[in-house]
Amino acid sequence: MTTHETIEFDVLFVGGGPANLAGAIRLMQLAAEKGQELEVAVIDKGAAIGSHAISGAVMNPVAIAELYPDYESLGFPVERKVRGDGFYFLTKTRQFKMPMVPRQMHNTGFPIVSLARVCRWLGEKAEALGINVFPGFDGKELLFADDGRTVIGVRTGDKGLDKDGKPKPNFEPGIDLLAKVTVLGEGARGSLVKSLAEKLPIRAGRLPELFETGIKEVIQLPEDNFFVNSAFNDIHTLGYPLDLNTPGGGFIYEMDGNRVTLGYLVALGYENPHLDLYDVFMHFKGHPLVQEIIKGGKVVEQGARAVSTCGWYSMPQLAVDGALITGNAAALHSTPAIKGIHLAMKSGMLAAEAIVDALTAGKNDRGALENYAERLAGSWAGEELREGRNYAQALAKKGPAKLIHLAAQYFTKGKGLIDRLSAKDDAKTLKTLSKAPTLSEKPEWSKDDPAMVDKLTGVYLSGTGHREDQPSHIVIHDQRVCVEKCYPTYSAPCTRFCPGDVYELETGKDGGMTGIKLNFTNCLHCKTCDIKDPFHNITWTCPEGGEGPNYKRV
Repeated sequence: MTTHETIEFDVLFVGGGPANLAGAIRLMQLAAEKGQELEVAVIDKGAAIGSHAISGAVMNPVAIAELYPDYESLGFPVERKVRGDGFYFLTKTRQFKMPMVPRQMHNTGFPIVSLARVCRWLGEKAEALGINVFPGFDGKELLFADDGRTVIGVRTGDKGLDKDGKPKPNFEPGIDLLAKVTVLGEGARGSLVKSLAEKLPIRAGRLPELFETGIKEVIQLPEDNFFVNSAFNDIHTLGYPLDLNTPGGGFIYEMDGNRVTLGYLVALGYENPHLDLYDVFMHFKGHPLVQEIIKGGKVVEQGARAVSTCGWYSMPQLAVDGALITGNAAALHSTPAIKGIHLAMKSGMLAAEAIVDALTAGKNDRGALENYAERLAGSWAGEELREGRNYAQALAKKGPAKLIHLAAQYFTKGKGLIDRLSAKDDAKTLKTLSKAPTLSEKPEWSKDDPAMVDKLTGVYLSGTGHREDQPSHIVIHDQRVCVEKCYPTYSAPCTRFCPGDVYELETGKDGGMTGIKLNFTNCLHCKTCDIKDPFHNITWTCPEGGEGPNYKRV
């Protein structure tokens, strides 16, 4: 029987994103104000803090200004300030600048940031406060007290297993990290939050979470580029290459050093099983407007990630005995504003306030921790979340109904025509092949254009790496489901919704499908497969700590 080393903390933050880093920092600030000494740790599955952090990202600075009022003078990493907003509707060959930008998307003066750099900066601030920051450690399993409902910490993943799951000579068993309070901030579709929902009724009465997957790049431009004389450096698009019934859109932001970051988001409630997320992204990049912006450029980094977008009505119960949930793991996101970093940070900061009060009272049960949810609801973050509470559901509507719902919500600050508009699980929206139109047009581009790259080149540019001789962290539970059900019904959509070419169709001598081959070393950790698989036959888990993408600037 494997023996696991035990390390104890007062508070353990699982996930080194903006929510938990801001939360850990705020916790130490409050403890210092009260003269308390706390042992606090942050673990993250990435090789370094920020290496798995990816976002748009135009950032509302309200939360960072609360955490560090003098953040700019402290060297907070800002790429550019937004000097104007451009909002376009695209057709296949033309673009139309919209006469009005929705109020939630007014970004003038906001910083454009690299979330990877922001997280590294916050990580340095956390370490300076005495917080134990441990990158390269994944939270593999929740640990519970004997009552079966109180979270007492997490077990990190074993290291040094061979592909059959047997220990190699360098085997290191996972460590049991115990804490009075554990804060789960793993981002969208967190595996620990998912397992918690299977054990405790934290999603009872909630709408299903809705997700979008975004593919994003950083492109190095020549000095004489589009933004030199542009009145705006924050661009959002809707329309092409998606039809009006499929939610999604593009973004293009100016960065420092003659760089641009651009990406495209597709709502995972899409219906056509033929849709390929990377093809959509490349169609977007091939549009004349985008081509004008990126001409002469070179892709230097690429990545992908799912984001939870349904918000208020899909948020899980935020507190259980011994644990809290923060950030996008808790579905915190403003879909109307296309932002979430500031909400994630605020959630971590409010969680810290609840934790300090609970520990001061010598308690860590749900009753002592649940005022975190009350603080969130009563804050500016709660107000913003409520304004977007029906937005993702309205986007999923079709035809005129979509526009009517969105207009009603805009003028009623979220209430709309139906308050608590229904939502359908993303895994249940695909049409069968007999009912779905064929998408025959594949994107075309010059292979000599360094601003246009294919999937596998994108994987390389993400810095993604996994040891090949370990158990796959992506599990297909039953290949017969793939062959006998999924392929005849949907033509194996995993081969198209994965932006990293993880899923490869295997065929026999007769050309018939025999199974799905997993190229798990390509995995970008976007978790789209865990969300969109129509048979729930795929489960994403954490690989060895320190593996996966190695984002520097996205």
